[in-house]
Amino acid sequence: MSSSARRAVIVVTHLTRFVADSGNAVSHEVLLDPDLVEAFVVRGLSGRAPSTKGTYRSVLLHSTYRSVLLGEAEALGHSRSGRGTPFPAAPAPRPYSFAERAELVAMARAQRHQAMADAALALIAFGVGAGMSARELIATCWNDVSIDQGRILVAIGGNRARTVPVGASWRLLIRELADRSSGGFCFRPGPADRSYKNFVSDFTAHLVADPGATRLSLQRARSSFLCDHLEAATPLLVLLEIAGLSEVESLLRFARHVQSAPHSKAALRRRLKDERR
Repeated sequence: MSSSARRAVIVVTHLTRFVADSGNAVSHEVLLDPDLVEAFVVRGLSGRAPSTKGTYRSVLLHSTYRSVLLGEAEALGHSRSGRGTPFPAAPAPRPYSFAERAELVAMARAQRHQAMADAALALIAFGVGAGMSARELIATCWNDVSIDQGRILVAIGGNRARTVPVGASWRLLIRELADRSSGGFCFRPGPADRSYKNFVSDFTAHLVADPGATRLSLQRARSSFLCDHLEAATPLLVLLEIAGLSEVESLLRFARHVQSAPHSKAALRRRLKDERR
């Protein structure tokens, strides 16, 4: 079962419990009712984060998920009635400051074993320098990294396949890691279950660091990558391509960390339109 299907099963389980606790009979007809979905999101998820409510509603109203969940060829022809209560997306993780980046590199180098140090350094360099997600990082091999005198390019595979030039600040570190590597995977080479969804987070949880030190997070690293490019006024057309994003509105939550960036969806769309002229 795909991760999307697993998430859908979890969401519909909560909806089913909500319906049963309300004293109603559980049926496909009931579970596909958009008004029931809206009631569940507003009342059944009371106290949950707005972004969580938005995710649950999206899953329950998406025809693909509904088909998977209920085993139907079609979602029984139901459509949304009216407009639901808007829930904002979760805010983007705060990008790392210059001082925090230096602290993270120092922490990585201080690990007791070189393999742990190199894995942490790779996470920082490819996360902040190339904006990789966890799934992309664990699948990237040194054969995917092109290194010459002037620049470093990373060919990222998967659903968001693209080629990303590494930021200048991270090229020396990646060269250092490449020189020490014996090929294979860039992050934690060797036999491992790379389909395990917590492969990266389990690694960062076991890094040795002072209790009050900045924590290493690939989500914050990718946010730093995006914010760096927004700060540098990288053309949005280019940024969407190297970030693997299809919609310019996806940049809004990151742009809110950058004073000089557009701070509304309309402003982002306007800048993108100007670039296409």
